[in-house]
Amino acid sequence: MQRLQAFKYELMPTGEQRRNMRCFAGSCRLVFNKALALQNERYEQGEKKLGYAGLCKLLTEWRNSAETAWLADAPIHPLQQALKDLERAYTNFFAKRADFPRFKKKGQRDSFRYPDPKQIKLDQSNSRIFLPKLGWLFYRNSRRTLGVLKNVTVSQACGKWFVSIQTEREVEQPVPQATSAIGIDMGITRFATFSDGKYLAPLNSFKKHEARLRRAQRSMSRKQEFSSNWKKAKARVQRIHSRIGNARSDFLHKASHAISQNHAMVCIEDLQVKNMSRSAAGTPDAPGRNVRAKFGLNKSILDQGWSEFRRQMDYKLAWNGGYLIAVPPQNTSRTCPCCGHVSAENRKTQATFVCVDCGFEENADVVGAINVLARGHRVAACGEPVQSDRSVKQEPTEAI
Repeated sequence: MQRLQAFKYELMPTGEQRRNMRCFAGSCRLVFNKALALQNERYEQGEKKLGYAGLCKLLTEWRNSAETAWLADAPIHPLQQALKDLERAYTNFFAKRADFPRFKKKGQRDSFRYPDPKQIKLDQSNSRIFLPKLGWLFYRNSRRTLGVLKNVTVSQACGKWFVSIQTEREVEQPVPQATSAIGIDMGITRFATFSDGKYLAPLNSFKKHEARLRRAQRSMSRKQEFSSNWKKAKARVQRIHSRIGNARSDFLHKASHAISQNHAMVCIEDLQVKNMSRSAAGTPDAPGRNVRAKFGLNKSILDQGWSEFRRQMDYKLAWNGGYLIAVPPQNTSRTCPCCGHVSAENRKTQATFVCVDCGFEENADVVGAINVLARGHRVAACGEPVQSDRSVKQEPTEAI
């Protein structure tokens, strides 16, 4: 089977290369925004949307125009890739997989991609890579790149530049090393509770850095915008955000790797995190209740990274020969695993489950994980359809 995998490294560019990369990212951002503005204008006038070929003709005009002649300094393929990204964004929007494309802002996810592998040279023995109009760039070679190079993406984050090398290689059909199955109940007090009674404690990376981040943001708000001191304060805020994200990513990767290595089938709840973390403020006509408490709950939910954890589990299990099953989360913590009695009275407290019918007593999260595993077995054995009402707002008490 073919495996697509990306290898990300930190670049060590020279001053000139750093300036060129900022210019190239800005050029791609301008092309994307100009094309998006043009498409919006054509829509308002009742005209048909331009395709990728039509946008490429306009790109040639922009590069030859006196107003945007500096676009010719950037490599052409990353500029064309920006138009392809816009076309893909429209496709995802019409397929209801994403929101409508938005304009890009300077300093937010600055990146550009080289889609043609023939123009790229990778010298792993000397830890360097050749990119058009940038030359040879050294990078921190933390691990060896495997497979045939397909494309390269250069991105900027927290003042540092990174290169992501996507490769493709042929691997043998994976066979799971383990044969066990396990159910997982996601939560806040316990990040992941397993059906065998074990659990993972949460990291809460944002909560650990929240006070420090608050002080840095307060200091930044007192500076004159775009002054030298304001830029230094902004860099401090970015470093804290980067540390929070890196810590969370490291925790999720280690947890998902260990679970995918030790289990052939993993059953989890099909949680709709976007609905669960929706604001309770309401509208001026119909204001919400307990807004402050719901705000704190939303912050705790988003600090866990449930969606990213599910994404990592999905592909890591596939790489190891296992598979992931997502089941509806309704009443998983209110159903007795012994007699099957379903009642909200079974869970009078957040942590304890006591069945009002048969008297079975256990931790509520463990009960939820056991029921998730049972539903997963029914899906795997009988093909029971897994459906969850995405239009109904889920109760956060089912996940915490």
